[in-house]
Amino acid sequence: MGILSILSKPFAKIVVKKQQKWAARPLETQQKEFQKLIKTGRKTVFGKDHGFDAIRSYADFKRQVPIRDYEGLAPYIKRVLAGESDVLWKDKPVYFAKTSGTTSGTKYIPITKDSIPNHINSARDALLTYIDQTGNSNFLDGKLIFLSGSPVLDRKAGIHTGRLSGIVNHHVPGYLRANQLPSYQTNCIEDWEQKLDQIIEETQSHNMTLISGIPPWVQMYFDKLQAKTGKKIKNIFPQFSLFVYGGVNFEPYRAKLFESIGKKIDSIETYPASEGFIAFQDVQNEPGLLLLLNSGIFFEFIPADEYFNDTPARLSIADVKVGVNYALILNSNAGLWGYSIGDTVKFVSTFPHKILVTGRIKHFISAFGEHVIGEEVENAMRLAVEKHPEVAVVEFTVAPQVTPETGLPLHEWYIEFAQPPLDLMKFEKELNAQLQKLNSYYDDLILGSILRDLKIITLQQDAFREYMKSQGKLGGQNKVPRLANDRVIANDLLYYQIQK
Repeated sequence: MGILSILSKPFAKIVVKKQQKWAARPLETQQKEFQKLIKTGRKTVFGKDHGFDAIRSYADFKRQVPIRDYEGLAPYIKRVLAGESDVLWKDKPVYFAKTSGTTSGTKYIPITKDSIPNHINSARDALLTYIDQTGNSNFLDGKLIFLSGSPVLDRKAGIHTGRLSGIVNHHVPGYLRANQLPSYQTNCIEDWEQKLDQIIEETQSHNMTLISGIPPWVQMYFDKLQAKTGKKIKNIFPQFSLFVYGGVNFEPYRAKLFESIGKKIDSIETYPASEGFIAFQDVQNEPGLLLLLNSGIFFEFIPADEYFNDTPARLSIADVKVGVNYALILNSNAGLWGYSIGDTVKFVSTFPHKILVTGRIKHFISAFGEHVIGEEVENAMRLAVEKHPEVAVVEFTVAPQVTPETGLPLHEWYIEFAQPPLDLMKFEKELNAQLQKLNSYYDDLILGSILRDLKIITLQQDAFREYMKSQGKLGGQNKVPRLANDRVIANDLLYYQIQK
């Protein structure tokens, strides 16, 4: 047992004890965060524009500060980009995390001196919580690989700008950096396939014990390793014992990933975003991520089915309920106010407050009023695969087909199989039946002959990788949308359809 492994255990106990203390007082914890945010916000341009001097309560705040997405906050971001200080938060941001927008093009999300600890310490605490719970700290003595974006940063208005994962790479603690792979030079390679080849060269002969990244890109790393060596990952990295991931639901990738590894290992799910590190898995083999209530963010929640109403309910942590889908709203020491992050979450417990990420508020199919969401299609796929255990799915997405050549409209499921079903029609029927159980509106439309049963479009091997490559989104933090209410992605994927 190495020195890092030994020292981590008492440190982990300290971190978890503090964690349990604030988690046991959620309302008090969030109220303190709220008060600190308003106190600093009063001195900003945004705070003066929105009457922060008159805010004494959350009710006051809701009256003064509307819900905004990035486009709504963009005028203030532009002022920061023009060189102004004290616009959304005191001084200027230390970084801009650059992400892809929809109507706004590139988005520049501020990261301030005060918000950096949220990103860095939360990732650290996820590992320490795991160590305290399981007693496994040996992974700290081996090599740790973080599949991330390039750490090369540009400047906008004198502010360092880049992908979140690249920014975070600059803040990896010194005690971990000696064991970190790939090298800085390799991490700077922009082309994902070239970068992955170099990562394999650097890592295949080392004692890799922890691997972190978005599941589809980790799977690509594993596939290339296996193709080069002819071995399972467990035989290449015998001490590999911990997989850390975030950004997507792991379930569609779990079976193939563990099949590639050749054994089951522990995993930690995290919920990092450019706007803040929101939650992490604190207990193995239990659903739910611990919502980080003491980390510079005051959370709000809008019931997802009210989100597009003129006056939706707007709730604090005091009023949320288990099992309801909520749009997640952030107020943070990065200078985000009433900010709709675009994700939906569902509480699985409220003491402590634990969530599941259920999808994107704008990612749904409702061509006929069915309002099918990401959580439902992922659960339908999971349940169908349980009934057909021979099936292994690489990736999938779902789109409506409103004007088919013949017959009633339907949902089309574009699926790349690692191992296809023995009977595709039976699998198709099972998938449709599971979705009917999960979404009553979809069920009504099927029974009422408004929609017909879904259809699977089988795609060629590497279809989604090639599609993402064609969009300039191969690797890094990019992910395939699970579903859409239009056919933009679907029409592009038709190129990769397996012809019968």
